[in-house]
Amino acid sequence: MPLKSSKKEQQQSINKIRVFVAGHNGMVGSAIVRQLQCRDNIELVLRSRQELDLMNQQAVVDFFVKENIDQIYLAAAKVGGIVANNTYPAEFIYQNLMIQCHVIHAAHLADISQLLFLGSSCIYPKLAQQPMIESALLTGTLEPTNEPYAIAKIAGIKLCESYNRQYGRNYRSVMPTNLYGENDNFHPQNSHVIPALIRRFHQAKLDDLAEVVAWGTGTPKREFLHVDDMAAAAVFVMELSSDKYQANTEEMLSHINVGTGEDCSIRELVETIAKVVGYKGKIRFDSTKPDGAPRKLMDVSRLKSLGWQYSTALTEGLSKTYQWFLSSEGDIRR
Repeated sequence: MPLKSSKKEQQQSINKIRVFVAGHNGMVGSAIVRQLQCRDNIELVLRSRQELDLMNQQAVVDFFVKENIDQIYLAAAKVGGIVANNTYPAEFIYQNLMIQCHVIHAAHLADISQLLFLGSSCIYPKLAQQPMIESALLTGTLEPTNEPYAIAKIAGIKLCESYNRQYGRNYRSVMPTNLYGENDNFHPQNSHVIPALIRRFHQAKLDDLAEVVAWGTGTPKREFLHVDDMAAAAVFVMELSSDKYQANTEEMLSHINVGTGEDCSIRELVETIAKVVGYKGKIRFDSTKPDGAPRKLMDVSRLKSLGWQYSTALTEGLSKTYQWFLSSEGDIRR
């Protein structure tokens, strides 16, 4: 009886799609893992940074060949806010280029035809028309503060397109808007706007502060997508038929925007987070601080026409994120 069970398990394993999620411990990678764990036909193959150094090309090639990988989600990247991008531009361009080059080229060498590359909305020009459409890529000057990171992400798109053109691979790219959610970075200095505000209002509530100061006028508008929706979109794009994907993209303009197609003012965001956290004090906007670009919104009509749209409303997503923060606060503080 045990022998029959073992054979059955082996056959089930053979029939499954072996999927490697690069960067599975990060916010986006972990969300993709949560999505794929629900699939009976998927066998996840995961490695930590200590187990597999993506900066070592030979190690990546050997890993792909040995593990017989069928699909790759390339969510691994060196990421950070404005301060980190300004302080370490060499690391941001070098490490991201190397990770992308090693994984994409090794996938080709190992004859893996399915790969999804995850980029960033910062690939678009600083003064791109709003909402930002896919064809805006390479039409203007990038935002200087994150130019090295953006150039690395653009190179990733073009790597995928080049292997498709020359070798007939099926390498795809998605460009997400501003993401937030579980496993986000809540560092006091290096976090992005949503985790930074959640932490600030939470601390203000604990300390019973009468006032919280927010930077800028509150008038700029931004788009935010919950990371679980991003993961669902990534899996959706990966699983599109080749005919459908190619019919809705171009050979040298193959990336797809992922977002809500809706934005809100920073004032609305701040007030919503205060409400979610339960902070009852006053909120003051310091107009002497910079606002940044007046608006950043993705055009998601291409993805919507393919049959996908987001499902997590901002208030719901913020509530889920705050509950995760509360459950993880001890680890975050360390």
